Amino acid sequence: MRAQFRSRIRLVLFVVACVALFILVRLYFVQIVHGEDYAQKADRQFASSASGLFDRGSIYFTRKDGTLISAATIATGFLVAINPQTLADPEAAYAAVASVASSTPSLRDTFLAAAAKKSQAHIEIMHRLSDEAGQALSAKDMPGVQVLRERWRYYPGATLAAQAIGIVSYGSGDELVGQTGLERVYEGSLSRSGDSLYKNFFAELFSNVGNLLVDAKDAREGSVVTTIEPEVQTRLENGLAKLNKRYSSKHSGGIIMDPSTGAIVALATYPSYDGNDLRNVNPLLLGNPLVEHVYEFGSIVKPITMTSGLDAGVITPETTYNDTGCITVNTARICNWDLKARGVVPMKQIIVQSLNIGSAWIATELGQEKFRDYFTRLFGQKTGIDLPNEGRALLGNLSKPQQIGYDTAAYGQGIAVTPIQMIRALGAIANGGRMVQPHLASAVRLNSGIERKLDWDQETPVFSAAAARATTEMMTAVVDEKLEGGKAKIPTMSVAAKTGTAQIPDGRGGYHTDRFFHSFVGFFPSYNPRFIILLYTNDPQGVEYASETLDATFLDLVHFLIEYYAVPPDRGFATTTSS
Repeated sequence: MRAQFRSRIRLVLFVVACVALFILVRLYFVQIVHGEDYAQKADRQFASSASGLFDRGSIYFTRKDGTLISAATIATGFLVAINPQTLADPEAAYAAVASVASSTPSLRDTFLAAAAKKSQAHIEIMHRLSDEAGQALSAKDMPGVQVLRERWRYYPGATLAAQAIGIVSYGSGDELVGQTGLERVYEGSLSRSGDSLYKNFFAELFSNVGNLLVDAKDAREGSVVTTIEPEVQTRLENGLAKLNKRYSSKHSGGIIMDPSTGAIVALATYPSYDGNDLRNVNPLLLGNPLVEHVYEFGSIVKPITMTSGLDAGVITPETTYNDTGCITVNTARICNWDLKARGVVPMKQIIVQSLNIGSAWIATELGQEKFRDYFTRLFGQKTGIDLPNEGRALLGNLSKPQQIGYDTAAYGQGIAVTPIQMIRALGAIANGGRMVQPHLASAVRLNSGIERKLDWDQETPVFSAAAARATTEMMTAVVDEKLEGGKAKIPTMSVAAKTGTAQIPDGRGGYHTDRFFHSFVGFFPSYNPRFIILLYTNDPQGVEYASETLDATFLDLVHFLIEYYAVPPDRGFATTTSS
């Protein structure tokens, strides 16, 4: 009898413990995981009954120490609406509104014109009023004046990485959705149904037992964590703005990437826009030229040609050729940039002196089929970067039998690729011959509290490690011997680089003789790169060569990154003495 009593007590205690555990788990999800939703519900006393409060997941920058910084979030404030049917004294009502908000003649005209529409019961007058102003106006309790909660998308960095982060605006219906950038690509994770804001607390607590730990929405909805480092992004944007203004270029752009992982630390174009002020945005700036537009990059393609020849075994670093300065191919004449012949020179000088004739010679040695195979492998497919509207490379000249198309492609003319394709292809040289997938998002922080890492581990072998290293040595010589007359050399850090100057197509099958597209690529430390940097400026005025426009911006970024990330030296360790 006593044993039966003890068994019943244990059963009761077990049931009580299970119920208590269940309630504790549900409380965690309701109060911790969904706590912000219920804070929003407290604001419903101010919200319009006709519509819910806008909600959306956040987007974060990631500082070098792992700290998350808001790139896109939700701002909360008030809107002011009037009911003309119950507004007895429009002038007094306007005076009350003007006392807490910035008054303008147009606001007064708008307010009084709306007040005259007696057939309507709800007209919104002002939006995005601050909490302080909204609370002050609400306290006046004026008949016919409604102060309602509203929430909107807010970008704390304003223009910072705007074209990568993207914008939110109304889609085909009446819902706010991501239209560009990461806002669009990760719409499925960032969007919110909004129904959770209006659930009864106790109904939420005891409902949906089957989805105790995580429901379907919790497995999808969350915030996006990016690889963009805000300090590096700021440095890049400032450098591009300075560059573009100095040379009155049409636009300029840049990407900084980890060549071993494809994680993009910064990317920017100038001019850009402020995502908080879409009314004054030029629609042409909403796209992202780094991903969507193609360009003829010029001589930064030469390292790719060189590595292809080395990988195929048709040349070695010791191979020489006779540089005549100009050659005729299929009745077309192509020349070195300075029209000068170099005589018999080794392969290194093709990169160091940026010789068009040498690059064309390598293309001939490779043969059309092999050349086409390498360039198609590198540029024939989209990169798959997590940004919308990625463009495709224009490689049509490599499907024709004329050799001139291959020779010009060897030094970056006659083919056009996107900047993101270019940095991925050149990144393969920096990464020991392996091409990675560039990306901006590293994880999605789910509403359940779980962080889901995104898989970007795929690599594509395109060159042998030996071929990549040999080209890297040549590119390092560019900085040590050629760039700024050798003054750019960093005694404690090896840096590999290449400049590019391309003539801009005239739209009639030829090229402008006085308009140029400048590009610059570099990575460091040369033999175990932490970063690869791609820069370009389109149609700079009063200057011809990229070494005159982009080297200062590139070197500034290199020195900044070395110091900011404390990148350890890889050669010529400096020593100091003290007395």
